[in-house]
Amino acid sequence: MEQIISAGIVESYFNKLKENLSVDVAIVGGGPSGLVAAYFLAKKNYRVALYERKLAPGGGMWGGAMMFNEIVLQKEVIPLLDEMNIRYKAYRDGIYTIDSVHATSALIYQATHAGACIFNCISVEDVVLHDNRVSGIVINWAPVHRERMHVDPLVIMAKAVVDGTGHDCDITRILERKNNIQLFTPTGKVMGERSLAVEIAEQTTIENTKEIYPGLYVSGMAANGVSGSFRMGPIFGGMLLSGKKVASLIDDAIKNKS
Repeated sequence: MEQIISAGIVESYFNKLKENLSVDVAIVGGGPSGLVAAYFLAKKNYRVALYERKLAPGGGMWGGAMMFNEIVLQKEVIPLLDEMNIRYKAYRDGIYTIDSVHATSALIYQATHAGACIFNCISVEDVVLHDNRVSGIVINWAPVHRERMHVDPLVIMAKAVVDGTGHDCDITRILERKNNIQLFTPTGKVMGERSLAVEIAEQTTIENTKEIYPGLYVSGMAANGVSGSFRMGPIFGGMLLSGKKVASLIDDAIKNKS
């Protein structure tokens, strides 16, 4: 029995990894924008793999604000919540409250149920760059990366890569630092996140969701971090709509290229 248990885990994981060595879309970061993007892209039958360095995907949604596990969203997000079967309560002035554990769990379920594959405990340490285009990601076990162990990585090829790594916008920073390239920002560089301004940040999160370099897209807080905009705190409407927007942009780009 013990051998069968181990064999089942090893073989199933190996097959899952092998099937996703080349994907349509690789999403780095399992926060709300990444999960929403995974859901909408998988719904369109794209092969989507999402990589999260922590044990549990979900980003900053789990803890709400200061561990008060409630989050708020605007009325504009209600159609998306209804589609993903997420419960909400009207609060006031067009603001709705949601149990953050319920919402985060629902996003993870809906993304995987639609067909996206989530690889947790994996860090992305670099990108693949072919002909001045991001063409994949370089992965390793998160503990290996965290402990700076000298272990070579593996490579995942992708038609599009999403940097959904939040405030740090790790993937875009790596691309810029190692390759002396110009990003599609006013300065050509990562401009850095500014302090908190809710209404502006919610708007610019969606506006800044875009292809930031050929083959590389930014979503969620990474979009604001790369383009020098504000943070928004524990309101998640912009994050969810950013995920939907980046999925639409990638869908259009892949269709136009094929």
